[in-house]
Amino acid sequence: MPTKKPPFKIILGSSSKARREILSEMGYEFTIMTADIDEKSIRREKPEDLVMALAEAKADAIVQRLPTGGGLEEDDSTTLLITADTVVVYRGIIREKPTSEKEAREFIKGLQLDRFTTLLLLSRLLTDLTASSRIFAGYSGSHAAVVGSVVVTNLATGKRCGGWDSAEVYFLEIPDEVIDNLIDEGITFNVAGGLMLEHPLTLPFVDAVVGSTDTVMGLSKALTEKLFLEAQ
Repeated sequence: MPTKKPPFKIILGSSSKARREILSEMGYEFTIMTADIDEKSIRREKPEDLVMALAEAKADAIVQRLPTGGGLEEDDSTTLLITADTVVVYRGIIREKPTSEKEAREFIKGLQLDRFTTLLLLSRLLTDLTASSRIFAGYSGSHAAVVGSVVVTNLATGKRCGGWDSAEVYFLEIPDEVIDNLIDEGITFNVAGGLMLEHPLTLPFVDAVVGSTDTVMGLSKALTEKLFLEAQ
C-alpha cells in the first residue's frame, strides 16, 4: 500500500512485530516507543476491561517519558500515540502470555492427565464423561476467542480514545512435534495465549477465523482508523 501522508505523526507504543507490520500495511509511517509496565499488577475480571486497562497503562507510561507537552519535537504537528493489548479467552478463562514451557503446552495441547486422574477429578462434577474428556483440552482441535484493545492518545491535546474488538480462531489438531518446535523457538512466550496465528508452524493448523485477522494479530485496522479520526 502507498504511504499515507496524514496530518499527524504517529508513535506506535509497542515492540510487537505483528503490530508494526499491520500499521505499515495500513500505509503509515511511525516511530516506536515501548512501555515498561508490570502487566501482571493490572487485573480485571472481564477480558474487555483488562485489555483496555493495559493499553491505557502503556499509554500513561510512555507519556510520562516524553518531554513536557507530550511532543517529541517542537513543531505544530499533531502526534498520535497508539497503544494496544491482546488476550486470548478459552472457555471463559483469560490467557495472557505463558510464563513457562508447562503453561505454554497446557494452553495449546491441554493438561496431560492419565485416564484415572481425569475420571477421579470429574466423577463428582459430571455425569457425561464423553463430554467431560475435553475439559482439560487446549486450543488444538478446538477454538478460542481473541480480545484486543486499541487506545489512541493525542499528545498535543491530551484527548484519548479507545475501544476493543474480538475474533474467534478455530484450530485443527496440532501435532506434538509442532508444539515442541514452537516452544523451543520461544515464540510462545511472546504472544497472548501462546500461539501466533501468522507463524509458519501455526498457520497450516488454523481452520477458520471468524472476525478480522488483524485483530487476532494484535491491531484491528478498522478500529485504529476509527480512533485516529476521533482523536484528532
